[in-house]
Amino acid sequence: MNKKNKSYKLAASLVCANILNLESEIKKLEKGNIDYIHFDVMDGNFVPRLGLHPEILRAVKTLTKIPVDVHLMIENPEKFIPDFVEAGGDIIVVHAETTKHLHNAIKMIRDRGAKAGVALNIATPLTVLDYLLNDIDLVMLMAINPGILGHKLIPKTMDKIKELKEKLIDYPDIMIEIDGGVNPESAPEMIKNGANLLVCGTSMIFKPEVSLEKKIQEVRNNIDAKIYAA
Repeated sequence: MNKKNKSYKLAASLVCANILNLESEIKKLEKGNIDYIHFDVMDGNFVPRLGLHPEILRAVKTLTKIPVDVHLMIENPEKFIPDFVEAGGDIIVVHAETTKHLHNAIKMIRDRGAKAGVALNIATPLTVLDYLLNDIDLVMLMAINPGILGHKLIPKTMDKIKELKEKLIDYPDIMIEIDGGVNPESAPEMIKNGANLLVCGTSMIFKPEVSLEKKIQEVRNNIDAKIYAA
């Protein structure tokens, strides 16, 4: 990987892929050197949509060694954490808003051998992380209201990324992932403000008129040009 790209990583949102040609799509992501596969799980309750399920994850893991971060946008995630770890999730991310016992959910993930992350909606304060920083590997900030198609980037996200970066000054190994609102204009700014993992969907890489491999490289080139320009 180019040295420039070491400061950030890209995750492909699998829910945006052509589900009828999933094996082909994953092979293209491999050729494009995507860093992560982002796996959205939705229950129709916490968010107004339905998403992917453990059987699909299990199939994905037979096709690739690309690490998968599983985003549980579901109520009572503790019920399903074992299923998604068993299916092969490398990182399991739970929403702070969906469980009364966030620390216990994180412990369940780590006890089963996966990495643990916490997702925060825009109105959820960073203080919910205060007693979890020694136990998590990733914080995901939602830059849109989750599960709502066509929702635009919430501008205050940039300030929240900066605040989170400052909060994690003594925890450099915790990744800052941004989900939603990632586009050619916002992506470089998100990274400049402290993000190091961006979820890429239809606005970034899943363009039917451009090959996935080519589009991933175009995304990296665009970000690099804006971040590392003299």
